[in-house]
Amino acid sequence: SRNRLLEDSRLDPHWLAAVEHETAELAVAVAALRAETVGRLKTALAAGRGAATAFPFAEIALQGWIEEASLSMPAAEIEGRYRERLKENRPRDAAAGRTLDGPHLTDLQVTYGPKGIPAADASTGEQKAILIRLVLAHSALLTDMTGHGPLLLLDEVAAHLDPSRRSALYDALSDLGVQVFMTGADPLAFAEIAGRAQVFEVTPGEVRRRD
Repeated sequence: SRNRLLEDSRLDPHWLAAVEHETAELAVAVAALRAETVGRLKTALAAGRGAATAFPFAEIALQGWIEEASLSMPAAEIEGRYRERLKENRPRDAAAGRTLDGPHLTDLQVTYGPKGIPAADASTGEQKAILIRLVLAHSALLTDMTGHGPLLLLDEVAAHLDPSRRSALYDALSDLGVQVFMTGADPLAFAEIAGRAQVFEVTPGEVRRRD
């Protein structure tokens, strides 16, 4: 890795420059794909599907200078800018033992639509509702793009949802037409879908299907 190369004071600087050249190319390619993915997911979030609209709308954006630049600048120009930063930051990165600038530091910013506040500042219930909306939108997007629905594994997804939102969740999952595995400690949370789902009870050393 580049970080290990920086630790070797005997390293030929031309070799390190070659490594940084390739690093910049890969970084910009990754950033561009991220920006494209987030753009598509934004469209899926805005569209919604049936019961999925029972969950709050969320705004998403990437917080990273390379991703932001990829929306308006040529890839070659961004690569050159990042290579210069890598070169300038060699002493600092060597001291830190890691690369301190790049797409690995990019964050996904999520805003709770109804209140216009960062998801980090929303309540636990609001955060869970946002996350469900994101999962539903992403699943629908994958199905549209590939023609194949994803396999969803949802742990305690029904916990802390009120009855109406729980019903909306089950309807939204059904509308997706994908295979879903849900787990939960409260059997009553899944009572309303007992007729359209297979329910298994897991106890120490045993998995038993419930009729």
